[in-house]
Amino acid sequence: MLDLTYPPIIVTAKLGFRALGQRFDMTGTEHVPRKGGVLLAVNHIGYVDFVYGGLAANPSGRKVRFMAKRELFDHQLSGPLMRSLHHIEVDRGAGTASFATAIDYLRRGEAVGIFPEATISRSFELKEFKTGAVRIAAQAGVPLVPVILWGTQRMLTKDHPKDFSRGKTIAIRVGEPLHPTGADPVAETAELKDRMSQMLDDTIAAYPAAEQPPGSWWLPARFGGSAPTPEEAERLDEEEKRQRAERRRLRAEEKRASGDS
Repeated sequence: MLDLTYPPIIVTAKLGFRALGQRFDMTGTEHVPRKGGVLLAVNHIGYVDFVYGGLAANPSGRKVRFMAKRELFDHQLSGPLMRSLHHIEVDRGAGTASFATAIDYLRRGEAVGIFPEATISRSFELKEFKTGAVRIAAQAGVPLVPVILWGTQRMLTKDHPKDFSRGKTIAIRVGEPLHPTGADPVAETAELKDRMSQMLDDTIAAYPAAEQPPGSWWLPARFGGSAPTPEEAERLDEEEKRQRAERRRLRAEEKRASGDS
């Protein structure tokens, strides 16, 4: 693929990391193959995970094409950027097209990134996984590489003000690849989640204690933090869905009213 935008974006991002004084704790990046199709499954804890998730493949010289929600492509600013980076638009109401596009990219030797949870986790623990990751990897015949991010939620995530203050540690853990067959997507998805759950626990345990003291809002409750439990987070997610549906209903009514007048 012709990449006119991606190289300068990477340079700009690295300058930004340096300006923010960020410390990177990266392990396992050798698990990302230097060529050939590969699907990276990344946990989702903040709005900047696209940027940092792509770093998992940077030591291998790969550019990751992330599967991202349609709203980012519809936005007048982010839309042109997302398309120029050859990211993959996902319509949550009709995911067939994005599924096919991801498989096509992988078969052409691209590195593709996917968030199996689909949305940001308010508890910062893993939510339920969709089966799309293993189905895509199996159909494309490519390795599925698990990636865990930690620390990105401290900058920009749901329900909290942004914080781009200096000196944060960003942990990136890349696990050994899985090779889904597609014979049992549910079981293979459970295997992927189990692997990533253990990786997440290990990453949190190894994170600098001075940066996540007990009670920290970005630390899961079972680790002594004040983040919502997975059950509380699920209730917040459902409330958010109801509010979003209500806004859509009101916009539709306003549109009909303006059409009738």
